[in-house]
Amino acid sequence: MRVSLAAFFLWLGSLMAAPAQVLDFAELPDWDADNHLEAFETFLKTCDMLDQPDWAPICKLAATVDPNPTAARDFFELLFRPVLLGHPPALFTGYYEPVLQGSPVRTARFQWPIYRRPPELRDGMTWYDRATIESGILRGRGLEIAWLDDPVDVFFLHIQGSGRIQMPDGTMLRVGYAGRNGHAYRSIGSVLVARGALSQHNLSAQSIAAWVRANPQAGAQVLNQNPSYIFFRKLGLTDDQGPIGAMGRSITAMRSVAVDPAFVPLGTPVWIEKSGADPLNRLMIAQDTGGAIKGAQRADIFFGSGHAAGLAAGTVKDGGRLVMLLPIDRAFALAPDE
Repeated sequence: MRVSLAAFFLWLGSLMAAPAQVLDFAELPDWDADNHLEAFETFLKTCDMLDQPDWAPICKLAATVDPNPTAARDFFELLFRPVLLGHPPALFTGYYEPVLQGSPVRTARFQWPIYRRPPELRDGMTWYDRATIESGILRGRGLEIAWLDDPVDVFFLHIQGSGRIQMPDGTMLRVGYAGRNGHAYRSIGSVLVARGALSQHNLSAQSIAAWVRANPQAGAQVLNQNPSYIFFRKLGLTDDQGPIGAMGRSITAMRSVAVDPAFVPLGTPVWIEKSGADPLNRLMIAQDTGGAIKGAQRADIFFGSGHAAGLAAGTVKDGGRLVMLLPIDRAFALAPDE
């Protein structure tokens, strides 16, 4: 995926109703304390994909910058300006890459499949919803990539969009997003709160999963309230590589973030000011998207892989502020009165 001029003009059109304000770097809390080299190295992973005229010279220069924290900070401060778009407070959530147990064939333990994309499913098509697919319409077509031992794990793998599946022989299968059925994502957490099964106060990925497992029949019906369904593909990644994001490159734990590309162009550095129990002020790169990530002040932080990352990501639902770092000319074009 290359971020093209056409995408740029679509982005400009979506900003007409969103107010923008150019800030100073001094207005970003803890900017001086961040590890700018980590953010710079993450930025480099996708910089070559930005082909708009104002990005091309920046990315060419980036390839010549010395890999040290001071040079990385100078790079961002010299070539970018912070831009606040939309109306805070933001909404920050977290996601991760789960590590699950699975099998290449169906067994008494492993009975719940994840599927590759059916060949007749085209981008933009609205296809069968989750309940219909779960009823078995894909059985017998040989589309199964792997079988898991827990339908709740399958559901949350759909939400995360990527995962590592350990097979009985010890090998690890990496899977990633290959397509969706075209139905809008619906939060089952909101469904459970509306039914009084969970309170807003204790709502988390962990509490949702625990309720569904404790109530398997009712839980299956609740899962089907989200009509969106995700299909997967096998990925040839090494153990040290992160999952593949929306730009087609590996993303980085605590440095990559999913955004709404209608407001935040993919590949853009973004300054995250997350409040809550574990406040976070950090420079990240917009390298992914998500079905529930909508709006200028909405972002999903990638926490990494495995159980600990899942525990951390599953409790995040915090406010704060999201600030883009844009090339200078583009920044002042958005806020010409600054």
